[in-house]
Amino acid sequence: MPCERLTLGSARDAPALAARLRALVAAPRAVADDVRAIVDDVRARGDDALRAYAERWDGLRAGEPLEAGPDELARALAALDPAVRAGLEVAIDNVATVARAALSGDTAVHLPQGQRVVLREIPVPSAAIYVPGGRNPYPSTVVMGVVTARAAGVEEVVVAAPGSHAAILAAAALCGADRVFRVGGAHAVAALAYGTSAVPRVDVIAGPGGLYVQEAKRQASGEVGIDGFYGPSDIVVVASAGARADVVALDLLAQAEHGPGTLVVAVSDDGALLSEVGAHVDAAWSSQAVAALVQAPGLDAALALAEAFAPEHLELAGADAETLAPRVRRAGCLFVGQESGVAFGDYVAGSNHSLPTGGAARFASGLSVRAFRRRMAEVRIGPAAGALARAGAPIARAEGFAEHARSMEVRENG
Repeated sequence: MPCERLTLGSARDAPALAARLRALVAAPRAVADDVRAIVDDVRARGDDALRAYAERWDGLRAGEPLEAGPDELARALAALDPAVRAGLEVAIDNVATVARAALSGDTAVHLPQGQRVVLREIPVPSAAIYVPGGRNPYPSTVVMGVVTARAAGVEEVVVAAPGSHAAILAAAALCGADRVFRVGGAHAVAALAYGTSAVPRVDVIAGPGGLYVQEAKRQASGEVGIDGFYGPSDIVVVASAGARADVVALDLLAQAEHGPGTLVVAVSDDGALLSEVGAHVDAAWSSQAVAALVQAPGLDAALALAEAFAPEHLELAGADAETLAPRVRRAGCLFVGQESGVAFGDYVAGSNHSLPTGGAARFASGLSVRAFRRRMAEVRIGPAAGALARAGAPIARAEGFAEHARSMEVRENG
């Protein structure tokens, strides 16, 4: 049977059980050295290395351009299934609305000594959205990335996706991506981070992907901005009496579709509910993901486990479980209520499906306009120079920086 059955003794045991759950998914082999070799090769040989890797791993044909041109995108969009296009348009509108809500304008702060500091938010000029290829195309990831970058004010948005899947090209056209490259993997990240003859260097690389992609983003992060580590998926469903077992099971099965490396967990204080969920999952299981059912002594302990696990997705199902929502602090995205399945968030809810994985929800956030905007302070000292010099010069001298002190003091009397 696919479901691992576990028991949580008390809230105090939550960190240990969370670690045990994480260990159910085999740790991927270290790829840092392999990724470094690929990144260095692309950085040194540019398009020649990029093409070699793309032909080997991305399905690029000999002689096929690395970039999909505007005419090809337009043809893909014209041929797109009308129902898929309509769904993507709903997703685009909702994601854009939510993304724009996170924007903030300049804030002026007037301080007691008389100076003014303006906190400014500035979009980066260019960004790349990485879209996984692998087993399936993900036009929804095009929406999540391109629409959010546009809402942030990014001028040039490019897409990198292995292969030439028509749904990816159509989504890129629908979202208004400026350019689309048929490359994936660590080699695509390297090309975007350092630039080649065919691929422009960008300021930020965002989007989910496999271990090689995320490791390449990590290694390139000193040269380019990244959104975070968005790797193999996971979900925790905290369910209480009244939750529908078949719906909880479907939500676990839905996330399990992401395949190897995915971890799906249901936690409940209701043993009968858990057994029913397990029966549904066992009957329909066809995934290489890992599933676990956890019996908790109460909902407080269930929440403690969810917090220790810090899931990419957290669902609260059942009236009592839903009351826990205000106490949740560690989740990539929180779905409250039986009607609020994670699948809606993956496509059309308006929230972003590029979320921190591997427990990174302890400290990281999902993709938003913040990934594409940088913050800068604009300082105007004016008549506050005297008071601030008298305050700052002693500190500078205490640190051994006499010229810093004199630089302030010279302005003291205008």
